[in-house]
Amino acid sequence: MASEALPDVSDNLDPTRMYLGIDLTPATAGYKPGEKKSLQEYAMLDAQDESLRRWKESLGITSDSAGAVRPDSPKLTIHSLMLESQQLPGGGVGIQLDQPGELEKLAKSPLQITEGIEYSVVIKFSVGCEVLSGLKYLQVVKRAGVPVDRIEEMIGSFPPRAEPYVKRFAPSIAPSGFLARSGTNSVRTRIVDDDGSVFADFSWAFKLVKA
Repeated sequence: MASEALPDVSDNLDPTRMYLGIDLTPATAGYKPGEKKSLQEYAMLDAQDESLRRWKESLGITSDSAGAVRPDSPKLTIHSLMLESQQLPGGGVGIQLDQPGELEKLAKSPLQITEGIEYSVVIKFSVGCEVLSGLKYLQVVKRAGVPVDRIEEMIGSFPPRAEPYVKRFAPSIAPSGFLARSGTNSVRTRIVDDDGSVFADFSWAFKLVKA
């Protein structure tokens, strides 16, 4: 599998939404996102609107938020992607995406998880210079060139902050059996927002091993 560097922002990404014939566009139909605003604009929205005030508080947006933002920081940085399971040694395996060369290593030595276990995909990420709304996690898994799984999970909306965010998705059950263990599973992961902008797009791989 060809390795790919992990981009920080959507401006540097290929706009295509297809992965080996599989559409990576979010499946939500008929949805029209609201107008995008800067962190400063969100912070200054009508303070007399109680519902709006509670919404801003739920995102951690205050009048001081804008001053804490570095305008040159990436919009979104993915630090790690983990496959967590109590049935795996050490509680899981993963990729440190903020470490140079990690994706290249996976091209030669894919992650290994035990067949039939329950596991969760967990991502750790930072939001840099503006509020990101309606983030979604998209993932397509192929084995021997054949699609075997597709995941679309809502991540949510997040303002910039110094501490990274952690998102744990719903548990999945790893396939089992001889066919599941044969070959390597190639994965394409993409993170988009509610208007289709792509903030991360990378490939990795894992293998299933006998229990």
